[in-house]
Amino acid sequence: MSELQDFLNLWQQSSPYITVSTSGSTGKPKLIQVKKERMRASARATCQALDLHAGQRALLCLSTRYIAGMMMVVRAMEWGLDLVEVPVAQHPLAYDQGQIHFAAMVPAQVWASLQVEEERERLARVSCVIVGGGSIDEALEKELASMPNAIYSTYGMTETLSHIALRRVSGQHASSWYTPLPGVKVTADANDCLVIDAPRVCEEILHTHDIVSFHEDGVRFQILGRSDNVICSGGVKIQIEEAERLLRPHVDMPFMITKRPHQQWGEETVMLVQCETGETTADEGELLAVCRRCLPRHWSPHAVVCTDKLPVTATGKPDRGTAQRMVSRY
Repeated sequence: MSELQDFLNLWQQSSPYITVSTSGSTGKPKLIQVKKERMRASARATCQALDLHAGQRALLCLSTRYIAGMMMVVRAMEWGLDLVEVPVAQHPLAYDQGQIHFAAMVPAQVWASLQVEEERERLARVSCVIVGGGSIDEALEKELASMPNAIYSTYGMTETLSHIALRRVSGQHASSWYTPLPGVKVTADANDCLVIDAPRVCEEILHTHDIVSFHEDGVRFQILGRSDNVICSGGVKIQIEEAERLLRPHVDMPFMITKRPHQQWGEETVMLVQCETGETTADEGELLAVCRRCLPRHWSPHAVVCTDKLPVTATGKPDRGTAQRMVSRY
């Protein structure tokens, strides 16, 4: 039985709830129960915001074991979309499926599609694409900026039943700010972390660990990083995502910034680098020199650790907890 059929069987059961697994990007995945009616409400909000219409064809290329894939199915059922299922793979556009009006993809799928000319052309013909499940880095955003179709970065999480805000990344309406969907109110707490009040999709007000900056209009926002992804080293606070963003244009191999305990400074910064299997191809001195040149004072890693594969969660997000455990052994 396929994943899709498994989900449809669960959906058709009489219970008003369905069990969903979180991604586990900052800790162990957990199971939560959500109301099907709230999933329907989320589906309606997305379809309205993107001006989708009944009869349009929607691409299902995400696993229905997780909320992103589940919500594509619910949107199709709720809005009368024609669902086109393809295998969950890095290249969901490898085969021509005809005109697709709407697709949800993760950044890795979008990036892979851009590397193959036929797939790039098919991606450009999808009327509307939402990209979620991870951040869009500068290189990918630059590639998407000139695409002729409507492509959006999404902000959300399992607890909000997919996204609660959208940010256009293609064309003349591209923006660096997320705009909340109708009915969603966002504020900041005393620690500058985002607070979400979305009663249609989430029963309780949700306090996130995402550090937020608001536009002067008080509505649109940017995410600067996670409060639990801060390294406190000798009294200096280092935002992991910001350090990675600054280094990415200058480091030509996969890497993560992480941390480990330090007796004197409390914590120290470590660069975890993906090297060729069986070989140490990273020049630690060269990498550290790049870090010193590109990062603010006192942000530079104190060591480089090589691994044959960077840790990621089941949904493809950086597995920060595993990264910390890996470097703590050195």
